[in-house]
Order: sequence, then C-alpha cells, then structure tokens
Amino acid sequence: MLIEQIWTGNAYRNFNYLLACKETGEALAIDPLDYDKCLSKAKDKGWEITQILNTHEHGDHTGGNQPVIEATGAKLIAHENASGKIDGMDRGLSAGDVVKVGSSVELLALDTPGHTMSHICLLSKTDTPALFSGDTLFNAGAGNCSGGGHPEELYETFVSQLEKLPETTLIYPGHDYLTNNLGFTLDREPDNQVASELMQQLESSHDPDNPLVTDLKKEKEINTFFRLQNPMIISGLKDRFSDMSENPSSKEVFLKLRELRNSW
Repeated sequence: MLIEQIWTGNAYRNFNYLLACKETGEALAIDPLDYDKCLSKAKDKGWEITQILNTHEHGDHTGGNQPVIEATGAKLIAHENASGKIDGMDRGLSAGDVVKVGSSVELLALDTPGHTMSHICLLSKTDTPALFSGDTLFNAGAGNCSGGGHPEELYETFVSQLEKLPETTLIYPGHDYLTNNLGFTLDREPDNQVASELMQQLESSHDPDNPLVTDLKKEKEINTFFRLQNPMIISGLKDRFSDMSENPSSKEVFLKLRELRNSW
C-alpha cells in the first residue's frame, strides 16, 4: 500500500489522504477536501482515484467529494448511517466491512462513534497496520463531541477498540493538532518526559507538510486520553472538578478530560 498524506494548509488544519495499490495504480481518497491537491498528487503519481471514503459527515471532510467525483467518476463510501447526511453515497459501511483498492490493498472498517455517531476509521490489513482515524483519534489527542457526537461513545471507542490495536499501528489523523494536544498533555501531566522531549523537538522541526507519524505505542505515552490511570492526571482533575469521585473510574477520568479539553 502506498500512502500520500496531503497537508491542506487551511484554517482547519486538515490532512487528506491517497491510498494506492502499487500493482494497479488505483487509489482511494480519504476526506479529499482539498480536491485540487488530491487530484494533482494522483496525476503526478500516475494513480487513478476510483473511490472516496468520508470518515464522517462534517463539511471539512466531505467538501471535496463532488469535484473529485466529477473529475474521476469515483464511488463514494461512508458510514451506513451517514446516507442522509452525505449526498451521493454509493456504499455504506458497517463494522467489519472491507474496502478493497486495486488488487493488493484491503482496509477494515471500524465503526468508531464519538466525534459523530456515523464515524468510520479504516485499518489497513498490512504487516505494519495503519489507522486512518479521521476525527476520532488525533496525534496526542481525541476528537471533540460537539458536532453530533457523545463523549461516552468516544470513551467506549477508545477502550473497546483503539487501545486494543497492535502497538505498531501507525496513526494518520484528519487534522494536525499535534503541538496543541501535547500542550494539553503537559498541562495535565507536567512530568511526562516523553511528551516534553517531543514538544521541544517539534518547536524547531514541526512541519505538517512533512508530518511526524506516531504509532499507538507512542500515543499511549503522550496522549492523555490513553493515560486514564495516571495519578498526576487524576489528582489534577480532582483539583479542577469538585464532583470527582475519590477513586474515579477510567470512564470518569476520560469524560472529565474531554470536558476540560473543550475549554482549554
């Protein structure tokens, strides 16, 4: 599988993706908001975009669909429950469905509610898995739930699906929020040496045009939303929320972190 991570450079800091079969040159475009860049990259590579996958229904992920379809005739794929929210869907996905690209690329659909209730992540069936996580999981962060989602569902997605993936899984999110998210991690856990060192490194080298790709092992070191048993994080939340339980569950910690991140 060939991967092109395309930095839009827009105000929303979107990443778009092209995933191609090296044998046939057929490609899948994921959330191709910047359709000019996606079409241009495909042309430069000699690839044919035959499918589009929208991870979810928000306009900054679906806004490029029609121009790409008009240029290529690509089929449009999204969550099965997004058919009333995304125009022109050709295929609705449910958990366990497989998206095939060309003769060699297979991607497993994960039903990952939380950011919205019609959100799909794609997991590549490759020796080193790659997760195309839309707005569910970001580098060092988690999606918000203010646009039609629910934080309790997002928690369940994290604990029942994401944290159980192989630690070698590479993370390809829908936006570049890495430095802001690391700032939140360090606000909650100031002695997190791994996050601190990465932040210092990125202060001089962060370039979304050549982005850092983390894996799940790294995320569990730097992403607060995977670190729900950390004593410093729990202590800090108790200082901020008077209604915190004495011995909070992982779910309570996650929900308070998501609430705090909303206004941080």
